[in-house]
Amino acid sequence: MKLPAYWMTRPAPPPDRRTSASFDRLLEQALANGPDEPIDYRLEAPKWQFLCHAADRGRLLLHGSGDPVISRFEPRQPDDNSEFGNRRAVFAAGDGLWPMYYAILHRDRHPMSLINGCARFANGNERLGEPHYYFSISAQALKQQPWRPGTVYLLPAGTFELQPRMQVGNVSVQLAQWASPVPVTPVAKLTVQPADFPFLDQIHGHDDERVWTRAAADPEGFPWHEEA
Repeated sequence: MKLPAYWMTRPAPPPDRRTSASFDRLLEQALANGPDEPIDYRLEAPKWQFLCHAADRGRLLLHGSGDPVISRFEPRQPDDNSEFGNRRAVFAAGDGLWPMYYAILHRDRHPMSLINGCARFANGNERLGEPHYYFSISAQALKQQPWRPGTVYLLPAGTFELQPRMQVGNVSVQLAQWASPVPVTPVAKLTVQPADFPFLDQIHGHDDERVWTRAAADPEGFPWHEEA
């Protein structure tokens, strides 16, 4: 299956067994310490690998924010064009890279719209492949390099529902978005810097007028995940 060039895969290589074991130990310690203080990250491996490892285990979901002191996530109603996203809920990602994008964007200082996605694809009865990513913000905001330090929160997955698969032609698409209709208390958090995000130089800039015109014509269009 050939995807458009703007879909990117996780940087290679994946962590080796020794690194994965160090991630497990750090995660166990972080969960024991709780969410009051950020994880004391001193490993040589990049933070995004640790976050992906935590998400890929399946018991935790991740949420990125510029607020470093969230003790409880309350359901909110986002301005989202998709049926799944247009609900009052706590949203999180079953992926480690996607929430980093939200964590490092300084949207309070730089108004912007977002188009982004994290998805796995399969043709017919094939198994879903590796995650692919796309990141874009308003072109005018991109010129300002609107980055900031942020926080990625680790959330228990128990109350969350995974967004249903989409079918685009003969391709099955699984987005990494989850939603909880009830409040969620984080179990750990990690401070991230813009330089920790491996796709920082590959964030695209889009024309807002063109994007919203397209969204109005096709509100369930893919691959766009849009948010004001």
